[in-house]
Amino acid sequence: MTNWSDRNRRQGNKIAFVPTMGFLHKGHLSLMKEGKRAGDKLIISIFVNPTQFGPGEDFDSYPSDLEKDFKLAEDIGVDVIFTPNKADFYPQGFETFIDQEQLPNHLCGLHRPGHFKGVMTIVTKLFNVVNPDIAVFGEKDFQQLAIIRRMVKDLNFNIQIIGHHTIRESDGLAMSSRNAKLTPAQRIAGLCLITALKKAQHSVKQKETNAAAIIRNAEDFICSHPETDIDYIKICDPDTLEDIAVIDRAVLMALAVKVGTTRLIDNVTLNPNK
Repeated sequence: MTNWSDRNRRQGNKIAFVPTMGFLHKGHLSLMKEGKRAGDKLIISIFVNPTQFGPGEDFDSYPSDLEKDFKLAEDIGVDVIFTPNKADFYPQGFETFIDQEQLPNHLCGLHRPGHFKGVMTIVTKLFNVVNPDIAVFGEKDFQQLAIIRRMVKDLNFNIQIIGHHTIRESDGLAMSSRNAKLTPAQRIAGLCLITALKKAQHSVKQKETNAAAIIRNAEDFICSHPETDIDYIKICDPDTLEDIAVIDRAVLMALAVKVGTTRLIDNVTLNPNK
């Protein structure tokens, strides 16, 4: 992989990279299309990273369909699919990890201890092997995007990070590989996430600026749906992820909700000036 990348860089090609855990859907494909627009060559990786899963999470049951993934990537025009195995990246005796002091201590990081340490470590390893000029990440995982941007700046990676807007199903559910694990009834209940976020945007348009009140309304609405269990609902600064009490500028509203056993996340911007 590194030899291929180095050879193409010497030939003057700009390399774009989209890291994935496979089981590709239209959201991933949208990231790949963005990568093709931004670079001359496009690499994707498929690797279900064990170090970002905590005890009791779904590492062993994470969905996979490599044959379908390869076909979808080929149709998009991906130049290279990089599929390392666990032994390649985590050989016996591995003990070095990347971590941050502040950004992981919010949102999903509070409910998934060690998750972002695993994310930062695998992304660093992928960057070192693939050596891209550009990397594309989805804004659905907003905290992840913020952490990767901070890491790239702090560690002097010469890589442009592009955030790509959330891709949704026709009914508004944010696309995720985990959506396949929802039963038909849970799939309907899962729509309460985007509906709650839209209700919050409407409240802000109606001049509501009290973040706590908006969060309470979202909690009540989501809890009215079957099989829902809220991990968090937060309104926060989009750069620091610190909680915001008064919505007097554009802020991030982010939430994580378990529907059955499937954990879903979503976010929107609340902007009182728009």
